[in-house]
Amino acid sequence: MRSSTGNRHTADGEGAERTGPGRDLSALLAGAATGTAACGALLALIDSGSPLRGPCALFFLLAAPALAIAVALRGLDPFGRLIAALAGAVALDMLVAQAMLTVHRWSVTGGIVAVTVLSLLILLATHVRQRGRTREGTPEGSKTGQSFVTAKPTDS
Repeated sequence: MRSSTGNRHTADGEGAERTGPGRDLSALLAGAATGTAACGALLALIDSGSPLRGPCALFFLLAAPALAIAVALRGLDPFGRLIAALAGAVALDMLVAQAMLTVHRWSVTGGIVAVTVLSLLILLATHVRQRGRTREGTPEGSKTGQSFVTAKPTDS
């Protein structure tokens, strides 16, 4: 049954919309994660001696590329998207570390900057790809924009 406010109510309370302090928890967690990642990047870039520098910078190094990859993989189910984004983030971080070690230019600041630039490039490429699809008039769900017509044979 529905109340006048549009909430669904059952006898045991299941299916009711959440009200109260826990209703916007996902937005709060996203904001906290963004703040933690930004703090970690900032602490690493200014070479702070804070004990939070290491954990927060590591969080940034995982979260920034994972977010960019998750945006690019919008079509997957949420759990598969999470696993693929985290695996891609670890692979990207290892690629940056290996490249920096190969050219003997290892630095924490350089690693943070490289991961930031690569993450932004992934986001930019995803944005350009999605914008190109909509500009061509391609429906959002269509991959190629082609339409197919089935023709019936005619009697001659």
